[in-house]
Amino acid sequence: MASPGNQTADILRAALDGPWREVREQARPRLDDERLCGDPALDLSAARARVLEQMHLVSKFGLAERGFRREHGGTADPGGAVTGLEMLAYTDLSLWVKSGVQWGLFGGAVENLGTERHRDVVTRLISLDLLGCFAMTESGHGSDVAHLETTATYDPATREFVVHSPTESARKDYIGGAAEHARMAAVFAQLITGGEGRGVHCFLVPLRDAEGNDLPGVTTSDCGLKGGLPGVDNGRIRFDNVRIPRENLLNRYGDVVPDGTYSSEIENPSRRFFTTLGTLVRGRISVGGAAAAAARVALSIAVRYAEQRRQFDDPDTGEEVVLLDYRSHQRRLLPHVARAFALSFAQNDLVRRMHLVQTGQDLDPGAQRALEKRAAGFKVAQTRHATRAIQECREACGGAGYLTENRLVTLKADTDVFTTFEGDNVVLTQLVAKELLTAYADEVRDLDALGWVRFAATMALDVARESSGVRQLIQRLRDRGGDSVEDGDLSRREVQLQLFADREEYLVRTAAHRLQARAKETGPFEAFNNAQDHILLAGEAHIERLVLEAFIEGIADIEDEQARALAESVCDLYVYTSLEQNQAWYIMHRFMSVERAKLVRRGVNELVDRLRPHALTLVEALGVPASTLRAAMLDDVSVHQGR
Repeated sequence: MASPGNQTADILRAALDGPWREVREQARPRLDDERLCGDPALDLSAARARVLEQMHLVSKFGLAERGFRREHGGTADPGGAVTGLEMLAYTDLSLWVKSGVQWGLFGGAVENLGTERHRDVVTRLISLDLLGCFAMTESGHGSDVAHLETTATYDPATREFVVHSPTESARKDYIGGAAEHARMAAVFAQLITGGEGRGVHCFLVPLRDAEGNDLPGVTTSDCGLKGGLPGVDNGRIRFDNVRIPRENLLNRYGDVVPDGTYSSEIENPSRRFFTTLGTLVRGRISVGGAAAAAARVALSIAVRYAEQRRQFDDPDTGEEVVLLDYRSHQRRLLPHVARAFALSFAQNDLVRRMHLVQTGQDLDPGAQRALEKRAAGFKVAQTRHATRAIQECREACGGAGYLTENRLVTLKADTDVFTTFEGDNVVLTQLVAKELLTAYADEVRDLDALGWVRFAATMALDVARESSGVRQLIQRLRDRGGDSVEDGDLSRREVQLQLFADREEYLVRTAAHRLQARAKETGPFEAFNNAQDHILLAGEAHIERLVLEAFIEGIADIEDEQARALAESVCDLYVYTSLEQNQAWYIMHRFMSVERAKLVRRGVNELVDRLRPHALTLVEALGVPASTLRAAMLDDVSVHQGR
């Protein structure tokens, strides 16, 4: 919350809160409850018990209901559900993960993949009458969901599915809730009927009885201590010919009638598989949002500490210098604050798109696939940002940052796995790049080498820009700015966006060319493997450009001139920092001269200096309630006095 009288912080916070500002404002006072805070001193058993108690408190907030349809007792507000539950990341990330597994992953699977016959399950899981888990990942297959080994074979004689783990690597692994609390699992398995495999489908499989004992054929085990998230009971599950009723198949996209006949409205197996996974995109969006929220907590702590902690004398005055007055410290923290702003606007836009798709307001046939690509890209950006920003915050707070009582090491431990679950970041970046490359597929499939060269020189830029809308945004920015400044002026937003777009387009175009050239000499895998580094760079460049677009559009909605001017400077810092990080690439490929690269570096210095007086306003605008920071060093008198 902003300090009394800090109107600029209030205005910026309202902008960063986004379309579901009301949900955030309603949640903030509830987060003052000490019972929602994590306690790192607890042992594993006590931490798990505490998080389960916390979930029962949260179940009374009305946040979970937002994610479900009205016929199931919900309020049909998926955007509000993601936003509301994201706020829990300010208190205890174990609570956020556990809530996400119950209402997001398990609940989302049942509602989105099930039908009317599964209504009672949805009603019970919303109220926590039924605790569940999401059993997709296996020891041998994580990101490669299509090749999961667990089988669900239909037996027409008994009208049951037989769920089985045929190998050691088919064991369901790292499953939140599986170790202790879950009574049912949403299990992803290969559906087999009539001796024919029908691909991966989802089944409801009971795990434990009312006393918590494993049911016949089910063997659960505990993953034990992890690097963080002690309140989440991650476990493993093996199935030994476990029989479940035919009705336990979540049958929205594929069904089996009593005699064993399989049917689906989606005839193409590949399309059916991706449609199934696409309905679960909310989980990936939530992971990115929670990671970014954790980074905002760390930055709120570190910047406040840097405003108080004094170190070394100023020879001119003889007084000790506040940490944040040092240029090096400004460069350590303020670029991460700028990225936090950028990613907040990006998340708001992503959640809005998701809401429109999942409530049926966006009927564009390509909207779902575009949403999945954007969700994958932003999850990568947000989780990497959390990892880097929290580590920098820890270091910037010195020894105090290493004390558990100051939260930073706990945030670091709890978010580390975010780069891995709901999709490994490298795999997701490849997914983003693959989607970009498919934009070229129809254009270049039948071209010879000469045709590729001509295509690269004439058509590639148009294909990429028209599909992304970046050209229109650049033109709007030019219209807004007028012609008073030279076209190459780095202070102009359209020039900045052009540089981001140029890098993306060059990398996508040359990656496509490299793949095509190599494919003529080797097989498809060898061609892909040879160009993998190039492909990943293309995906990363695309993500950066999308984030910048979201930042630009977010600023445009700020009406107050003073607040908007400050946000513009923050956006400049985001841009200049990104250009500085990639300046070797820009120089190497002649998109930027050495002199201009020097201007970028000077620009970062000028911007952190300009933003230094507003540092506290900026972290207050991030919207983390002061009551949730709970860092003892912020109240340490010796810090204020420089001792």
